[in-house]
Amino acid sequence: MASSFITPLLLSLAICLSAAGAVNPGVVVRLTQKGLDYARQEGMSVLQQELAKVHLPDFSGSAHTHIGKVKYSFDSMTIRNFQLPSSQISPFPGVGFKLSISGAFIEISGNWHVKALHISTKGGFDLRVEGLSISVGLKVGSDTAGRPNIALSDCSNHISDVKIHVSGKLSWLVDLFRHNVDNALRKAIENQICPLISNAITSRLEPVLQTLPVTAKIDSVAAIDYSLTGPPAVTADCVDVQMKGEFFDLSHRTPPPYSPPTLTLPVDHNLMVYFGVSDYLFNTAGFVYYSAGKLIFDITDNMIPKEFSTRLNTSSFGVLIPQLSKMYPDMLMKLQISSTSAPLLDIKPGNLTISPKLDIQAYVILPNSSLAPAFLLNLTTTALAKVAVNSGRIVGSLQLSRVNMDLKHSDVGPFSVALLNVAVNYCLSNILLPKVNEILTKGYPLPLLDNVQLTDVVLQPQQDFLLFGANVHYGKTENSTWFNGFVTSI
Repeated sequence: MASSFITPLLLSLAICLSAAGAVNPGVVVRLTQKGLDYARQEGMSVLQQELAKVHLPDFSGSAHTHIGKVKYSFDSMTIRNFQLPSSQISPFPGVGFKLSISGAFIEISGNWHVKALHISTKGGFDLRVEGLSISVGLKVGSDTAGRPNIALSDCSNHISDVKIHVSGKLSWLVDLFRHNVDNALRKAIENQICPLISNAITSRLEPVLQTLPVTAKIDSVAAIDYSLTGPPAVTADCVDVQMKGEFFDLSHRTPPPYSPPTLTLPVDHNLMVYFGVSDYLFNTAGFVYYSAGKLIFDITDNMIPKEFSTRLNTSSFGVLIPQLSKMYPDMLMKLQISSTSAPLLDIKPGNLTISPKLDIQAYVILPNSSLAPAFLLNLTTTALAKVAVNSGRIVGSLQLSRVNMDLKHSDVGPFSVALLNVAVNYCLSNILLPKVNEILTKGYPLPLLDNVQLTDVVLQPQQDFLLFGANVHYGKTENSTWFNGFVTSI
């Protein structure tokens, strides 16, 4: 795995790493101990690879013994095995994380050469470093651009024992200066552990964290601001992280007319990570697209299936509104449906609804292709929402529940609005709604690092926010899709 040993730790954290701030966030993420344990488990094999890069230089020296002065040298040392059998990672309140490794050992082989009493001899040796313990403190935060960062706050390591087995003629001579060899190897190894870890953080981890999409572009109109609002709030049990979680217009950013509610995630540590996605995220989407004039849909006769008997022309509508066909005989019509305000998603435990207010302006298409206004309807609707996570994206769909319709203005005289119920409901349910659901099915991306997937996703509506729980998988997976949804009911 081409990443630093600490990368998997932050793979879970930086899925949505953000921060506590004065303004309520639009998204809150909780990283549990289970998530940290997964990071630790994934990271140990990488850590072994990183620490196996310890360079053991040749060294030589002399010692005064009972047989006189002995000169020695050790060279060609290579690490044959580096194991980290026991490790633990835990939140470090107010700072970040503490990684503790114990019982690690290193197996090394090399050659030795000794000169003493006009005797020169050499041989090989096997060395085992035992009881290597490492303690690493990691401070997490955010930079000025709202991206996560990490720094080494402290690091220490200690070797409890060094055992040497030598081979060759007169190998007993090595026993005369074993203490010197022990000290030299301890110093060579201990002096390199923490610098290797520090280098791994800056050279391997930081580029990985840069893949977090602080700005997630949705289309030519809007993007989501997933920037961190400050350092994460680290407690003894978990890490609560926060991000802005707000849609904004790419052409000009206008503050939305409302603020995100307070999000309090329930205590649940069965999964690795929990997302609290506020209704603020969805409602700022409605505000942006409404303000940009994108919540306008046209329906024409060629969009209505041939088998539907009521056509979008003055002949069909003239049966219901006789004055219409008298004023505009045998002409095509167009319905323009527009939202009169930014739609708001209402999230309650067990229930997601949206109640958009719509205007339907009916036009007659004149022979010169200009439009003559016919009548204007006002609609108040209620739709049920279905929400899911599909390949790291929040996706959804709507189902109309209720439609109330009033005549707002008529250019063709008074008529009973109830007569239009069948035609209007058909256009809404079979033409407009599929277009809206096609957009919603594409979804909005969650802020995930490259090669991070969510598995075992569960969804539960809470008061003013959606709770997503998931486990995390890191690695390139072809055609991977994890899907779970929640269907509301009234």
